[in-house]
Amino acid sequence: MTATDFTALREALADVVAIPVTPFTAEDTIDEPAHRALIRRLVDGGVRTLTPNGNTGEYYALDPQERRAVTELTIDEAGEGAVILVGVGLDVPTAVASARHARDAGAQMVMVHQPVHPYVSQSGWVDYHRAVADAVPELGVVPYIRNAALDGGRMAELGEACPNVIGVKYAVPDAARFAAFARDAGLERFVWIAGLAELYAPSYFAGGATGFTSGLVNVAPAVSLEMLAALRAGDQRAAMKVWERIRPLEDMRAAQQSADNVSVVKEALSALGLCRRDIRPPSRALPKQQRPRVAELVAGWGI
Repeated sequence: MTATDFTALREALADVVAIPVTPFTAEDTIDEPAHRALIRRLVDGGVRTLTPNGNTGEYYALDPQERRAVTELTIDEAGEGAVILVGVGLDVPTAVASARHARDAGAQMVMVHQPVHPYVSQSGWVDYHRAVADAVPELGVVPYIRNAALDGGRMAELGEACPNVIGVKYAVPDAARFAAFARDAGLERFVWIAGLAELYAPSYFAGGATGFTSGLVNVAPAVSLEMLAALRAGDQRAAMKVWERIRPLEDMRAAQQSADNVSVVKEALSALGLCRRDIRPPSRALPKQQRPRVAELVAGWGI
């Protein structure tokens, strides 16, 4: 399989890459009707790339059966309306099995979460991702990079070995490091996704990104798509107007090392009557004293 076979998937990554939440019932099970409604709302709102089992979906708080269910439910509800990029990870056998399940369920791509291990060597990082990519050569593969120490040359090495590694979700909060990494790895070889969402998208687009991830898109698809349109048009002023509008909510998500990252999104969805605010440990539901502020901000967006 050659890189040219992945043209449509590369285009799907150069977009708003939505990370759907996983809504829960009062009994702490996946709320399937609410989940389907949220996926449908994203697709109907113009979102064309979805990542079930991402961090905004509480990947690490789901058990293996739940992760499979989220994958299948998302693919079923989105139908042909979106390209599906399934989050996989943990140990190599689990990541490979999840990638194969995603393929068999009808997904087109997988995003490989940052390896969960206290001792990650650079060559071992390549081996980890290569094991996943080699197991599903027909799928597009997107490493999720949060490790500032990783060298761009290692990304180039992975791309040379695995033509189906077509994109990079880069989530190190350093725009200069991102620009250097992308160029060391191959600016044109991969689709570069700003993995820290809307607040970092303008600076990362300046360094070569053409897509960005979003949890905020669960709340306001039109706002995320408005930023994408401005960035594609090279209209930095318009993009920063959106940035200014969403900053208060995003600052709440980023506080205390992103302790309430998902909680704020679920609180906003709760304020809109779209799902419960329930969230699993080690995260927490947003404290009561902060909830009115979220409702106020969302109301100001005219959703």
